[in-house]
Amino acid sequence: MNGSTWTSWPSREALTRAPQNRVRATIARFVWTAVLVGLLWDAFADGRFALWQIAIGLAVAVGCGFGGGAFFRATREHRLWPSLGILVLLMTVAFVTREAGAAALGITLWCGCAVVALERLPLSAAVPLTAVALIAYAVVKGDGWLTTVITTGSLCLGGYVLRLDAEARGSSQRLLAQERAARKAEAGTAALAERSRIAREIHDVLAHSLSAQLVHLEAARLLIEREPSTEFRDQVLERVVAARSMAREGLAETRQALSALRGEMTPVEDFLRQLVADEPAEVSVAGERRPLSAEASQTVRRVAQEALTNARKHAPGASVFVRLRYETDMVALEVRDSGGRLPGGELAVSGSGYGLLGMRERAELLGGTLEAGPEKEGFVVNLRVPA
Repeated sequence: MNGSTWTSWPSREALTRAPQNRVRATIARFVWTAVLVGLLWDAFADGRFALWQIAIGLAVAVGCGFGGGAFFRATREHRLWPSLGILVLLMTVAFVTREAGAAALGITLWCGCAVVALERLPLSAAVPLTAVALIAYAVVKGDGWLTTVITTGSLCLGGYVLRLDAEARGSSQRLLAQERAARKAEAGTAALAERSRIAREIHDVLAHSLSAQLVHLEAARLLIEREPSTEFRDQVLERVVAARSMAREGLAETRQALSALRGEMTPVEDFLRQLVADEPAEVSVAGERRPLSAEASQTVRRVAQEALTNARKHAPGASVFVRLRYETDMVALEVRDSGGRLPGGELAVSGSGYGLLGMRERAELLGGTLEAGPEKEGFVVNLRVPA
C-alpha cells in the first residue's frame, strides 16, 4: 500500500447505497428488524431490568440508530471529524450499556463500529478505531485466545471485504455513467451529422431555388420599371415587388432554419433586436441569460415573428413592446402592442389566428403554454416554454 491508500476515502459512489428492488429491500428490512428485536430481547427479557430501565434502553437503541444514519451521511460527504466523533460516541455508549448489564448491545455496537470503520473511513483513521473496538470486544467477551483471534480476524476481514466490494461497485457505477455519457455524446454527434446533411440538402435545393427566384424577380422589376407607367403596369410591378419581398423573407427564414439544424443559431436576444430593427418596437431582456435548446429557441423566434406580423396586420403603426425573460427552468416571451387595431382584426383567446394557433401547438409539444388575446389597451401574446 502507498501513502494515498491509507489517507484516501472510499469513493462517494462506493459509500452510496446501491439501489435495490422492492423485494430485496423488504427482505433486508425484515432481517435487520429481526436481528434488532433479537438483541433487545436478549438484553431486556430476563427480568433484570425495571420498566423504566427498559424504556431508557430502548431510547438508547433508537438514538444509536439515528447516530448510525448520521455516520453514514457524514462518510458519504467525506467529513472526517464528524464521522470519528459519531463512532467514538457509539463506542462510549457500548461501554455504558456493557456496564449497565446489557452486554449483548455493547458487543454488537463494538463489532459494528469495527466493521463500518474499515468499510467507510480512510484506513489511517479506521485501523486505530477498529483496534480499540475489537480490544474492548475481546476483553468483554473473555473467550479463549484462539476463538478471540478467529472472531476479531473475521470481523477485520469482513470489514475490509465490504470496503473492496463497495469500491468495485463504485467503479462499475462510474464506468456505467461514463459509458452512458459516451453513448449520449455519440448519439448527439450522429444527430448533428444528420442535421448537417439535411441542412446541406435544403440549402442545395430550397435556398438555391429561392435565390434564383430573387434574381429573376429583381430582373423582372427592373424590366417593368422601364415601361411607360400605366394602371396595368403598376399593378404588375406591385405584384412583382410583393413576390420579391416574400421570396427574400422566405430565404431569410430558410437560412435561420438551416442555422438551427447546424446548431449555429444567433442568440435569441440578437434575433429579436434584428427582427424589430425597422419597427416602432422596444426589446427588453430580464433574468440570467443562458443558451436555449434548439426547439425552445426556434419556438421563441417563430412566436415573435408571428406576433409582430399580426401587429403589423391588425394594428398598423402601433408601438410594440417585446420582453424576453429567463426564469429558473422556463423562458418567457411577451409581445404587446399599444392598440389601435383595425375593426374585426382582433384574435380571440382561443386562437382564431391560424399562425398563433400553430405556435400554441408548437409550445404545447414542448410542455409550454401560449396565451393570446386583447387587453385594456392593445393585444398581448404570452409564451412560456421549458428551457
